[in-house]
Amino acid sequence: MVTDQSEAGPGQPNPELTAHEQPEREPREECGVFGVWAPGEEVAKLTYYGLYALQHRGQEAAGISVADGRQIVVFKDLGLVSQVFDEQVLSSLRGHVAVGHCRYSTTGSTTWENAQPTFRNTAAGSGISLGHNGNLVNTAELQAKVREAGVDTRNGATTDSDLVCGLLAAAAADVGVEQAALDLLPTLRGAFCLVFADESTLYAARDPHGVHPLVLGRLERGWVVASETAALDIVGASFVREVEPGELLTIDENGLRSSRFGNPEPKGCVFEYVYLARPDTAIAGRSVHATRVEIGRRLAEEAPVEADLVIPVPESGTPAAIGYAQASGIPYGSGLVKNAYVGRTFIQPSQTIRQLGIRLKLNPLREVIRGKRLVVVDDSIVRGNTQRALVRMLREAGALEVHVRIASPPVRWPCFYGIDFASRAELVANGLDMDGIRRSIGSDSLAYVSLESLIAATEQPKSRLCRACFDGVYPIPLPEDALIGKHLLEGIGTGLEKGTSGSATPVLPSGYGAEDALRRP
Repeated sequence: MVTDQSEAGPGQPNPELTAHEQPEREPREECGVFGVWAPGEEVAKLTYYGLYALQHRGQEAAGISVADGRQIVVFKDLGLVSQVFDEQVLSSLRGHVAVGHCRYSTTGSTTWENAQPTFRNTAAGSGISLGHNGNLVNTAELQAKVREAGVDTRNGATTDSDLVCGLLAAAAADVGVEQAALDLLPTLRGAFCLVFADESTLYAARDPHGVHPLVLGRLERGWVVASETAALDIVGASFVREVEPGELLTIDENGLRSSRFGNPEPKGCVFEYVYLARPDTAIAGRSVHATRVEIGRRLAEEAPVEADLVIPVPESGTPAAIGYAQASGIPYGSGLVKNAYVGRTFIQPSQTIRQLGIRLKLNPLREVIRGKRLVVVDDSIVRGNTQRALVRMLREAGALEVHVRIASPPVRWPCFYGIDFASRAELVANGLDMDGIRRSIGSDSLAYVSLESLIAATEQPKSRLCRACFDGVYPIPLPEDALIGKHLLEGIGTGLEKGTSGSATPVLPSGYGAEDALRRP
């Protein structure tokens, strides 16, 4: 299904606004993946509900592929899961194997061709559908392999995920999908959680560093794999275990079998605990909600202040605000009301409405705020625009003092493994010291939780966590001789289609990885 929907989502910069007026682009995970092998079940509907639980991980596009032993049918489109699928579509997707995906782009633009699952035919006439969560750092190298393998690149897709699917399909005709995966996966560099399928079998793989979560669940008549445990809960699957770093799972009529393609070197993304994952998810056996509450407690111990009320920036700041209130003894209250539907439509607000900025998302409860000294707890500060507008709004609502507390350390470095931060030049903590940031957002005081306290709250050893966005230490080496950027393949692809070497220069001057590709630490 192809529709003529605009690529410009609600988080896109507006050239008519100044940098300070631009709406804050939240840190965004690129996607959620879900897979099910369950003969006799309505696997398309199970996948729909699984993706519904993972919608926070990707709101640009959604898709489901279903296989019945003979063929694979893929249905995908731009939009939310509930916008892409309805009862009629789901009822038409019949089979026993399904792969689902909801996308926020980190490699490739928001186009129908880049929506997933991506699909490729093999030379033997079978097919492979694939969904990918993460981001690869050796995309240019994979593009060269695609050319060598003679894979057709005229399908319009410009994602690292499509390259992986194409390489799998090219090799599968000779050695089968499972062996093709075991040969290909060790050559991938970066973060990846892959869920893919042929006509009868479901596969799942997680990179050797286990950067992002991937879990295995059991149904009464089958198996489920998903990005988060919350997706297992919603479909009634019992949690079995995490897919191990460097592991490939194969699920078919003979049961489940595990293969190793890499030595585990765990480096789980600490930002999953801070913001990305649902609070009702567990990662490495640790409740995300409990982690965030503990971060708030530690933040209160590190950065106390005399105040009358602790309020969160909903919803991501809520657990940490609860913890801050518990540890500080300052009453907790709800001072901001969030419009849950803002940012989940392709309809662009008018210039007048857009200039209202944060008021599209949050509105103050004046009777709660008026005359109070506030502690405002948020999960992170990226560019600072949201906090600047928020502080101003709270003062206008009658707050006597506004003390901002942040439940993560300053974000100073971009992520190349699957989170779409602003470019390093846009990160407010990269260019200003603490007092400079405080003055920039206009608060009476400002404090971040320390990296040590954040790590302690996760109950994970520091050595098992990726903290690159906070400390600039990248656990997966970045290529020295190639650029990295969201639109990398669009630059390369144009040249390749003309038979030339092409340009790898990112299309956008800022955004995910674009500027920093030229100036990596």
